[in-house]
Amino acid sequence: MQRFFSKISVGRSVLVGLALASLALPAAAQQAAQQVPAPTQQVDYSKPQSHFPNPFAPYLQRIVPAPNLTNTGRIDQIMKDGKLMLSMNDAIALALENNLDIAIARYNLDIADTDLLLAKSGGATRGVNTGIVQNTPGGGVGAIGSSTSGSGAGGTSTGTGGAGSGAAGIVSSTSGVGSAVSSFDPIITGTLQVEHATSISPNTFFTSGHGTFEQNSSTANFLYTQGFQTGTNMSLSFNNSRTTGNPQSNFNPDLRPSFRFTLSQHLLQGFGFLPNRRFIITAKNNRQISDVAFRLQVITTVNQIQNIYWDLVNAYEDVKVKERSVALANKTLSDNKKQVEIGTLAPIEVVRAQSAAAAGQQDLIVSQTNLELEQLLMKNAISRSLTDAHLADAEIVPTDTMEVPEKESIVPTQDLVAVALKNRTELSESRIDLVNRDITNKAAKNALRPSLDLYGFYGASPLGGQPIPGCTGCPPVPTGYGGTLENLVNSTAPDKGAGVQLTIPLRNRAAQANQIRSQLEYRQAEMRLNQLENQVRIEVRNAVFSVTQNRARVDAAKAGVELAKQSLDAEQKKYALGASTNTLVLGTQRDLTQSASNLVTAMATYEKARVELDRVTGNTLTNLGIDIADAQRGQVTKMPSVPGTIHLDKVVEHYEGMAPDPSITPAPAPETPAPQTPAPQ
Repeated sequence: MQRFFSKISVGRSVLVGLALASLALPAAAQQAAQQVPAPTQQVDYSKPQSHFPNPFAPYLQRIVPAPNLTNTGRIDQIMKDGKLMLSMNDAIALALENNLDIAIARYNLDIADTDLLLAKSGGATRGVNTGIVQNTPGGGVGAIGSSTSGSGAGGTSTGTGGAGSGAAGIVSSTSGVGSAVSSFDPIITGTLQVEHATSISPNTFFTSGHGTFEQNSSTANFLYTQGFQTGTNMSLSFNNSRTTGNPQSNFNPDLRPSFRFTLSQHLLQGFGFLPNRRFIITAKNNRQISDVAFRLQVITTVNQIQNIYWDLVNAYEDVKVKERSVALANKTLSDNKKQVEIGTLAPIEVVRAQSAAAAGQQDLIVSQTNLELEQLLMKNAISRSLTDAHLADAEIVPTDTMEVPEKESIVPTQDLVAVALKNRTELSESRIDLVNRDITNKAAKNALRPSLDLYGFYGASPLGGQPIPGCTGCPPVPTGYGGTLENLVNSTAPDKGAGVQLTIPLRNRAAQANQIRSQLEYRQAEMRLNQLENQVRIEVRNAVFSVTQNRARVDAAKAGVELAKQSLDAEQKKYALGASTNTLVLGTQRDLTQSASNLVTAMATYEKARVELDRVTGNTLTNLGIDIADAQRGQVTKMPSVPGTIHLDKVVEHYEGMAPDPSITPAPAPETPAPQTPAPQ
């Protein structure tokens, strides 16, 4: 009994130690939380926490930093006198740092890293998000606020290979099927137990007439297991029991330690590296898919920013056109009033000029409100939060405007198609997905085989303890625990053997279904890849057509502006000579305003067509000089460089060619002398 209670004391000491360790865990977790890296610092979540120098690190949570919803300082750098002087390069740089679509997609890279960490442990992967987040209003097709992203947190909209979500939204593919994969992480299982049992015996002969007997036992069992990527499994068990007070044994205490080392190897199902490493290979490929998908996200968002910027420039220039038109209409109205006062013009012409001025003012208000909306859309696209009053109240002034080259560079369409087939991220995703599906095919084929395992083991089960008084025929065994453990390893009582274990599923229908379906899904993905290639070819040709058509539209609009300017000049000169009417002059003014607005719209549409051509050929990031690493960090170190723009110093000159000049006013009509009646002959 004294030894038993000494064992209890040891057990209490162990429990106290575990309690102290558990109290230390929150403090260590708090310390780990305080050492969280900055949001811009790259963290590799595919690598586990090491036991060194902190042995508790693998068992503590890793704190993911909360989202940073403050705007970067780049906004303050371009803020001047309460206005955001925004160039195209600044807009793209701010979007790479602040746009929430990119920020949401950025998490997918880390999520893919956790999948790789899971696969390295032998666990089945969960898959990665490859959908595109398009929750930035404006810059796309459809109404304001329209979105094409999926319902998942990462924007996933369809299954891999282009398959839909299935009936009721539930469907799963054969990705991951195959033989079971053992845990590659070593696992230690331990059991420490002390027990005191009192039993009533039906025969008092065994209990010396007391009718009961007491038994004290202590157990210390440990098990180490680990799987390997070759299909090999290893286990090492160590069991130890100490029993006292047992009248049915010839030893008191009774010491029975034992160990067994077992090694097994799959010979059919699960044999080789591929069936056991398939999750790791798939996770690495999925990490590449995440990189490609993030690149597509950046391209999509940058295209949105470009389109929003050109819409902003369009609205900004349209306001300038309408302001100059209103100024011209007001000048005409003022001149007409003066002519009515001196009696050289009919009063109806004042009413007509007032109507034209009111219509011009209405058009100006529409353009101004449209400009305010475009400014709001741009602020939302380049910022993380609009709650900052410094930004919310600021007016955006686009410092770049549109430039149409004198001559279009001619690249053969077939060459553009070849570039697109090489660069398009959707095709890269599908090709990597085909590699994963081929791995699934091989794993499903391997799972068709019966399960045949070869195993061998070696162990020992010695006996030790103090013989009870009067024991006859008791074998000579060590009385102490040290001698008993020595017999455990010196082959005094060895236990060894080898064998095979065979499992044959007689109909094997589940494995057949998985193998057939994996083949069907692979063929379906091949067809999907071919479909995407055909779609890319059509998109490239359509983008080339759009650039050609919109370039012709710009040329026609320029010719229309020139014609309207000359027509207005001619009509004003005729009016000054009395050969025209005020109605015709006002009409030519409206024609010039409309022609200038048409030119602004045509140039914006042309710029968007060039943006689309860069997208469909996969040249957006290259042509704009965007470093994808900056987008991954959310911190721009290399400014983008967008070709084909005019800076602020040429903007005024640019407007002069599109808007009517309010300084050109019709000269007052000369007084026509009254007809004289000829004297009679």
